[in-house]
Amino acid sequence: MRRLNRKKTLNLMKELDAFPKVPESYVETSASGGTVSLIAFTTIAFLTIMEFMVYRDTWMKYEYEVDKDFTSKLRINIDITVAMRCQYVGADVLDLAETMVASADGLIYEPVVFDLTPQQKELQRMLQLIQSRLQEEHSLQDVIFKSAFKSGSTALPPRAIPHPRGHAHLAALVSHESYNFSHRIDHLSFGELIPGIINPLDGTEKIASDHNQMFQYFITVVPTKLHTYKISAETHQFSVTERERVINHAAGSHGVSGIFMKYDISSLMVTVTEEHMPFWQFLVRLCGIIGGIFSTTGILHGFGRFVAEIIFCRFRLGSYKSTSVPLSDGHTSNHLPLITDNSTH
Repeated sequence: MRRLNRKKTLNLMKELDAFPKVPESYVETSASGGTVSLIAFTTIAFLTIMEFMVYRDTWMKYEYEVDKDFTSKLRINIDITVAMRCQYVGADVLDLAETMVASADGLIYEPVVFDLTPQQKELQRMLQLIQSRLQEEHSLQDVIFKSAFKSGSTALPPRAIPHPRGHAHLAALVSHESYNFSHRIDHLSFGELIPGIINPLDGTEKIASDHNQMFQYFITVVPTKLHTYKISAETHQFSVTERERVINHAAGSHGVSGIFMKYDISSLMVTVTEEHMPFWQFLVRLCGIIGGIFSTTGILHGFGRFVAEIIFCRFRLGSYKSTSVPLSDGHTSNHLPLITDNSTH
């Protein structure tokens, strides 16, 4: 009884077989089929390698939301070189009401040579080239985010500013004739200091054409949460607009000589997350590639054989020409004679 039920089950499963096997005696191979198969296997191998490279790669996902943090303080990291002596330069941070928030007491002044060495000039040129490419191609910023990494303490002392808006101001403490606000911004960032990230003003160099000259940088700071496979940090991105002009009260150009960085914090927060293709999705895409190539090549091969048979069939029909056969009554017949193996003349 059990054997009978087992046979019925096997017969039922055979009837449900959606992949019937064709005997080898019924299969006909051809040179054209082998050529198409070789092309299909080569295409599958190439697309499989490309798909594996896509699977290994990662991409950055950007999400935007309203920043609900109103209590944290803004951290400013700055490294700037001014073509004046340290004792002649003063720095402070003011809020919108022109009230001093932080003075230059927390900054470290180091006497350096403003002119760069040939090696430093080459590094400066490379940094400016990267900045110009970053303005053209946003995808390079994703590469920079991926290469960012955490490190220990830095020699640049950060300043915590509790106000959402304000400006930093570098001014001279000597007579106007001694002013020289030519400067080079080696680094300027907001929030947690993350080595490996290039900010918009890094490598900026300005040469003053006059003693009384004002340099202004209007900065919009965007809070950013960065989550990659290497780090997870809260930092800030920013965009900047530059402006410079000579102070000449007689010509109506009023103002104060110096370097001004006016910043405003955006109400939106950006979350940047590094994502990777799941393994199951890679398998599904791989199955789609293999099945699609086999189906497409099979259809094209069948269609090609169909067209070839039609063309060759017409060619063979056109190669037969009618012949004239004389009859006994003197007439001729244009029909083809029926010739058999047993025909006699």
